[in-house]
Amino acid sequence: MTESERCGADLPAARVRASVRLPLSLADGSEAVALAHSFHGLIDGGEHLALAFAPARDTPMVRVHSECMTGDALDSLRCDCGPQLRESLRRLRLTGGYLLYLRQEGRGLGLYRKLDAYHLQEHGHDTFAANRALGRGADERDYAVAAQMLRALGVGRIELLSNNPDKRAQLERFGIEIAAMRTTGVHASHHNVNYLRAKAAQAGHAIALGSDATD
Repeated sequence: MTESERCGADLPAARVRASVRLPLSLADGSEAVALAHSFHGLIDGGEHLALAFAPARDTPMVRVHSECMTGDALDSLRCDCGPQLRESLRRLRLTGGYLLYLRQEGRGLGLYRKLDAYHLQEHGHDTFAANRALGRGADERDYAVAAQMLRALGVGRIELLSNNPDKRAQLERFGIEIAAMRTTGVHASHHNVNYLRAKAAQAGHAIALGSDATD
């Protein structure tokens, strides 16, 4: 049985390893303070991180964000990952909640293979076809660790900040109740519009791209 086929009751318990205060400078010039949590017992052995923002709510907003070095750190325009991360941090500063930062670069490919996929995209493949051409799944991310992290933090019911229906489906399968879905903005440009169209058309992401979206 794969990790994605497990039900919530089958997940081993993780626990918080350490917590540290983390002051943040946000993209809009404001500052925020988060409590950064690391974990023991995550089933994939990854060094995933949870940022907790006050005030705590009974049903907190949660952003499950997969690592994207090119978008998050280098401000690459090929995807919408960096803008989504920055938007999520701003919203969590205002509402409270959690950002789970998962080390799942390239939808599970890793950094180097993601760059290989970019090369294939430059020769006509869309973002999902490029992954498959490399002999990998279109999206290999597994959100079992996200469910483990939430349980370790004592959170079982959330508002999920995401456009991705697979995140909701997996988290619910792992026993996390999704009280509501909150979508992020549409961060489209002529650099990433085909990428966003593929996510909407092939993976059902809630991305409203109008007819005036820039090619």
